[in-house]
Amino acid sequence: MIFYSTRNKEDKATYGQAIFKGLAEDGGLYHPETMPDLREIFDNFDKTTSFLEIAEKTTYALLSDEISQEQAHQICHRAFKFKPELKKLSSKISILELFHGPSAAFKDFGASFLASSMETYLADKNERAVILTATSGDTGSAVARAFYKKDNIDVIILYPSGRVSPLQEKSLTTLGENIHALEVNGTFDDCQRVVKEAFQDLNLKKEYSLSSANSINIGRLIPQSFYYIWAWAQQKSNPDDKVNNLTFCVPSGNFGNLTAGILASKWGMNVNKFIAATNANNVIPKFLETGEYKAIPSIATYSNAMDVGDPSNFERLKEIYKDNKEMSAEVEGVFVDDQTTLKVMEDVYNRKDYFVCPHTAVGYEASSRFLEKNPEAKIISLATAHPAKFLEVTDEALGVIPPIPQRLKSLLKKDKIAEKINPTLEDLKFFLVKNF
Repeated sequence: MIFYSTRNKEDKATYGQAIFKGLAEDGGLYHPETMPDLREIFDNFDKTTSFLEIAEKTTYALLSDEISQEQAHQICHRAFKFKPELKKLSSKISILELFHGPSAAFKDFGASFLASSMETYLADKNERAVILTATSGDTGSAVARAFYKKDNIDVIILYPSGRVSPLQEKSLTTLGENIHALEVNGTFDDCQRVVKEAFQDLNLKKEYSLSSANSINIGRLIPQSFYYIWAWAQQKSNPDDKVNNLTFCVPSGNFGNLTAGILASKWGMNVNKFIAATNANNVIPKFLETGEYKAIPSIATYSNAMDVGDPSNFERLKEIYKDNKEMSAEVEGVFVDDQTTLKVMEDVYNRKDYFVCPHTAVGYEASSRFLEKNPEAKIISLATAHPAKFLEVTDEALGVIPPIPQRLKSLLKKDKIAEKINPTLEDLKFFLVKNF
C-alpha cells in the first residue's frame, strides 16, 4: 500500500515510512492511496476463524509489497497476546469487548501492533525513534504498555492535568524506563496541538526522530480494523453465510476507531451502517446534520477519553467520503449527555448485571436510539475500556464498583512519575533538550 498526505497527495509514503513519520510534513495524515479489494479473503472468514488468523491474513494482504508472510506472522503474534470478545446483551445488541489487553482499553490493539511493526522495521537498523503522543486517557496507557522496554524506542506522553481518571493516570505514569509522562496544564486539545506543532517543526522532528502513536499514525488505524472484521465474521456460521443489517456503534472522540471500521468496510466487510456516538463534544454529529464542520473547545465529561473538540481523523473521513451527503448515508451521529450516561450505566447494571464504562454507555444509548428507528438492525456496540478504569464515575452511577483486574490493581500501589509542563512547544523542546 502507498499512503498520501490528506493535505498534499504528492507527499507519498510506504507503510514503513508512514509509521515513523507519524504526521506528514505539511501536517496532514497519511491515508491509503487506493482501497484494496479484500472480499475474497474476508469471504473465507467465519465464526471459527481466530482473531489472530484474521489479523495475520489481513496484515499480509495489505502490506505484502513491504513485508514477508513470516514478518506478518511475527508482527501479529508479538502484538496480540489478547483478543476481543463478543457478549450478547439483547436479541439486537451485542457488546464487542475490546478491553482484554494490558491497559484494559481498545487502544491496546493499535498500540501493540504499531510497536511490533516498528520493532520489525528497526531490527536491522542502527537507529532510535522517539514516540511523541497526546492522550485524553486510554491512548497513553496503551502506548506506554505497548512500547515499554522496547529496544531503540523512547516514548513521551502528554496528558491533560486533572482530566484523566486516577487509574488512567497511574497506567501511564508508573512505568519509567523508556516511558516519559508529561502532565500538561491544559486540555487534551492543548496536548494534541503541541504534538502537532512539534511534528511541523521539521528541524525538531529530524533531530529527535519524532514519530507518533496517536490515531493520526496509520500504524494505529490498520490493526483496529481487525476486530471489526473478526466481529463481522462471528455473524457467519460458515464462509457462505451473508451478513445482513449489521451496524457498528462506535463511541468516538478523535474518530480513529470509527475510521478504522470504515476502512474495513471499504476493503470488503459488508455492513449496513456505522453509528458515531459522542458525548457533548458533538462536532461530527452536528456536521452530519448540518454539513458544517465547526471545531469547539473540548468539554470535560464523564466519558473523558472522548473529550475532543477538533477530531484529527476528520481529515481521513473527508478523504473517504467526498461530501457530507455520502458520509451521512453511511454514518449516523448521536450524542449523549452526562446525566444520560450515568442513567444508562445504572440501567444496564440493574437489568443485565453487567458493568459498562461511561464511553461504552454512550455507545449503548446510541445503539438503543438507532434501534427505535431501525428495528430490523443488528448492532455490535464497541466496549472501549474496562469499567474498572472509571471507578469514581461507576460509583456515582451505581453506588457499587466493578471488580478491578489484577493488571490494573497492581498499578494503585505504584508511584507516579511525571513532569509538569505548560501547553507550549517551548516547554516540550526544553524537556527534549534536557533528556535526549
